[in-house]
Amino acid sequence: MPTVEQVTRALATVKDPEIHRPITELDMVSGIDIASNGAVRVSVLLTIQGCPLHDRIRNDVMTAVSTVEGVSRVYVEFGVMSDEQRQALQHKLMGDRATRDIPFARPGSLTRIYAVASGKGGVGKSSVTVNLAAAFAAMGRTVGIVDADIYGHSIPRMLGVTGKPTQVQQMIMPPSARGIKVISIGMFTTGNTPVVWRGPMLHRALTQFLTDVYWGDLDILLLDLPPGTGDIAISIGQLLPTADILVVTTPQAAAAEVAERAGAIAAQTRQRIAGIIENMSWLPCPHCGEKIDVFGTGGGQSVAESLTRLLGGHIPLLGQIPLDPRLRTHADTGDPLVLADPDTPAAKELRAIADKLTARGRGLAGRPLGLTPVPHHG
Repeated sequence: MPTVEQVTRALATVKDPEIHRPITELDMVSGIDIASNGAVRVSVLLTIQGCPLHDRIRNDVMTAVSTVEGVSRVYVEFGVMSDEQRQALQHKLMGDRATRDIPFARPGSLTRIYAVASGKGGVGKSSVTVNLAAAFAAMGRTVGIVDADIYGHSIPRMLGVTGKPTQVQQMIMPPSARGIKVISIGMFTTGNTPVVWRGPMLHRALTQFLTDVYWGDLDILLLDLPPGTGDIAISIGQLLPTADILVVTTPQAAAAEVAERAGAIAAQTRQRIAGIIENMSWLPCPHCGEKIDVFGTGGGQSVAESLTRLLGGHIPLLGQIPLDPRLRTHADTGDPLVLADPDTPAAKELRAIADKLTARGRGLAGRPLGLTPVPHHG
C-alpha cells in the first residue's frame, strides 16, 4: 500500500505552471485519500475559479502520483482557495503589499536587467528584444520581458503570447511563451484600443509591472522601451538604477545621430550602457551573396565611439545584425528567428550578442561616476 508520505513526496515534484514552485509548498494540496485497492484521490486548491491551467495541473499530478509503487489509479479533485488562503499565498510569495518594493532594485538582486532603447522607431528594437530573450532562454536562463513601450506595445504578438495575466488578490501572474514571462499593457486593453496616457500614468503602470507582477527568480529581465528619451526612460532610471542600457540603431547616419541622444540619457540617470547593437546592417545579394549596404555603413560604430567619449568608459559595438525578411515574418507569427531559423546569419549574430551579454560581469565601465574635481590650492 502506498503511504501519504510517499504520495506527498511525489506531489512535491509538481510545480504550479504560473508560479513555478511545488504545489505542496504553495499549500495547494488540501487532501490525500488512499483506498485499500491502491486508488489515490488528491484534492487540489486552485488559486482562482476557472483557472485556465487546471488540465495541466491534473495531468502533472496524475503522472507524478502514478509513479508511486502500489498506486492503482489516481483521481484529482479541484477546489478554490478562500480569500484568506489567497492572501496567505500572496504574503508567502511577495510579502505585505504595504511594504512591497521592486525586487530587482534590491541591493542583493542577482537579476541582470537590460533596458533596450532606440533614438527613433522603426530600427527593429522590439524584434531584437524578443530574439535576445529567446536566445537567453535557449541557454537555460530564466527570462522575463516588460513591454514598456506603452503606446506601441508589440511584444506579446512577436513572442506568440496568447494568454492573459491571472490576478490573485493584488498579485499578477504573467503569462509566458517559450519559457519567457511577459507583461504588457496590451494584455489589459480591449482589442487594439490605443493607450492615451500622460507621464504620471505611464510611471504608475511601469511601477505596477515591477512590484505587483510575480516574476519569481529571474536571471535576466528585458525592458522594451519606447523610442526616444521621454517619460518611460526617465522612470526606468528612477525605478531600476542598476539597469544596463542596450542601444539599437541602424547604420544610417541620421538614425545613429538620434541613437546617440537615447544613449546619452545615461549621463543623467547614472546608468551603464552595456553596448550598441546595429540592426539592418547589410543585405546579402540574392544572386551573388555580396553585402549590400542598404542603409549605409558605420552608424553603430559611430554611436559606440561617441558615447565612449561622452561617458568616459568603453562602450562596445556588440554586433551587426544583417537585414533579413525572415526576422519580420517570424515576428508576425510569434516565432522568434533564433528559434525558427537558427542557422541564418541574423540568428547567429543575435545569439552571439546574447553570448557576449551573459559573459559580461558587472562593473563601472560605461557608467558615469559623477565626480567633480576639487580645485588644488598650492
